[in-house]
Amino acid sequence: MNKKRLAMLTGGGDCPGLNPVIRAVTRSGIQSGYEIIGVRNGWKGMIEKDFIVLDRGSVAGILHRGGTILGTSRTNPRKIDGASDRIFQNFKELNLDVLIAIGGDDTLGVAYDLYQRGLAMIGVPKTIDNDLSGTDCTFGYDTAVNIAMEAIDRLHSTAESHHRVLVVELMGRHTGWITIGAGLSGGADYVLIPEYPVSMDEVAETIKKRHATGRTFSIVAVAEGFKVEGVDIIQTKELDAFGHPRLGGVGEIVARELEKRTNFETRSVVLGHVQRGGAPTAYDRILSTRYGLKAVELARTGQFGKMVSLRGTEIIAVDLQAVTKSKVVPSELYEGAKIFFG
Repeated sequence: MNKKRLAMLTGGGDCPGLNPVIRAVTRSGIQSGYEIIGVRNGWKGMIEKDFIVLDRGSVAGILHRGGTILGTSRTNPRKIDGASDRIFQNFKELNLDVLIAIGGDDTLGVAYDLYQRGLAMIGVPKTIDNDLSGTDCTFGYDTAVNIAMEAIDRLHSTAESHHRVLVVELMGRHTGWITIGAGLSGGADYVLIPEYPVSMDEVAETIKKRHATGRTFSIVAVAEGFKVEGVDIIQTKELDAFGHPRLGGVGEIVARELEKRTNFETRSVVLGHVQRGGAPTAYDRILSTRYGLKAVELARTGQFGKMVSLRGTEIIAVDLQAVTKSKVVPSELYEGAKIFFG
């Protein structure tokens, strides 16, 4: 009798914690009697039938590694003629019983479409931005916040030594979870996030008041998706496969506008992909491992069309479509952060 076959893929941007999910799914899946198939490079691999068989040796030593051993891509089957049909065909030819999609709203949105068309799909929520609805936290976020916090800690000394304002640009396309977390924990003097518009005049006045009290430096944390006076700051108008523009440059714009209004020397720092790289924190390793174990449990019990989710301290299953809404930074958290501005 042939073993059941469980496949998994990682889609979208990489983040710390993906490899622990792959490890947990592989180890738990094998123990549950599955043959484990790793699909390379996200939906691209499902379209092109690019896969590898995973065993215990394949996932040995990957718990601490960043990135994903399966590779990833931003391939969008919705934008490729016949792609969904090829995914169906390859699913059948590979004799798969279930496919676990590990990704954000774009990757899981495709997974939900395929589930509605009849494929056995399970989702694992992944985004470094922590902005997926349906779950309290996504793995990778804790690591990114810690990296950004450490950077802000280091910037304090050089900002103070040179009596400068330093603007730190952090990740966050639509929401400011990383920026608010790093700003609060790193002691930033102002935090700018997409959810709560603030004028440059208001920020400048706060900084001037701070400096008037004898504090001759300031740290401003800004999310890449923050709109300067209501305008999106983008690198290029070209869109990715899921219709997103490439953001970037807001830190430089904010620095320029603040220097113009305050006459204080101002510089910008962009952390960029540094926030994605390196080993996941202990919290992210544990959370992603628990997600992987729960995903296999859902597969084993036939709970398709579901996504694993953190609710409080428990890992539960929610409908896969729950990921379609963004989770924004609540007003009470931002209002609390404002107490420390200036």
